[in-house]
Amino acid sequence: MTDRADGSAGENATHLPVLLDRVLDLFAPALADRDATLVDATLGLGGHTDALLHAHPRLKVIGLDRDPEALGRARARLAGHGDRIRFVRAEYHRLPDVLAEEGLTAVEGVLMDLGVSSLQLDRDERGFAYARDAPLDMRMDPTRGATAADVLNTYSVDELTRILREYGEERFARRIAKAVVAERERRPFDTSERLVRLLYDAVPAPSRRTGGHPAKRTFQALRIEVNSELDILRAAVPAAVDALAEGGRLVVESYHSLEDRIVKRVLARGAASRTPEGLPVELPGHGPELTLLTRGAEKADEEEIRRNPRAASVRLRAAEKRGADGS
Repeated sequence: MTDRADGSAGENATHLPVLLDRVLDLFAPALADRDATLVDATLGLGGHTDALLHAHPRLKVIGLDRDPEALGRARARLAGHGDRIRFVRAEYHRLPDVLAEEGLTAVEGVLMDLGVSSLQLDRDERGFAYARDAPLDMRMDPTRGATAADVLNTYSVDELTRILREYGEERFARRIAKAVVAERERRPFDTSERLVRLLYDAVPAPSRRTGGHPAKRTFQALRIEVNSELDILRAAVPAAVDALAEGGRLVVESYHSLEDRIVKRVLARGAASRTPEGLPVELPGHGPELTLLTRGAEKADEEEIRRNPRAASVRLRAAEKRGADGS
């Protein structure tokens, strides 16, 4: 997928894949000089996939995305690779179903570049960016499901408080929720500018001065709720681990602590021994399922952030599938 962030970066950052060189390095041992298949589970505009296909002439990619516009743009961008890439409209937790439909039991790589794509951020009508007035949509698949406006106009104070607190880590969640419910009685929400004004007024001035844009956390929470992002991620990361062949690699780029926490837990669990505690020796076949390839979460350096501000919040983790005996 392409670059990610909170919507404040300019057009100069558009279409730049985040941590591209590091992603290529991490996948190289699993893909080089062999017939291999990689799933780009969040294809977006296809920047990472384009580079991977150029780097590995025998590689085939299955590109997943729930956004039909993104798939169309990626199809045009990657047309030169011919039948080496297969485009599938699907949410990435459906990875097992997609592989079954493709007749595959395992793959050599899975890439997940989470969050919002450049295409979604840069198109005002999608409503992801709080810096510009736009319809409050925020659906990654704009053809189905409730919009952010639906959430704002129908959820109770308690429900709004929950998503703002859990998904936006918003300190003033209840205060904002009450203000939203009171304001929608006057007129339902439909565009972002009015919501941004409300948030600016609801968040105390000292927090506005030190905590970043007052709309950032609420927009994140709405987007996660509208797209069920964390529920999908909780299912998708274990599914990706299960889909890897021996020696296959999973690389995940997260953009906020909620995503990274889910990824970290799944990979840590896979890298731990499965032998019951208290036994003096490790049971055959109960060794760790994964080898961690990163020490903690890796971040972009200052030079990349300068070139691509959307890389500022990235957190990259990677792991390799071990053999059935844990070797």
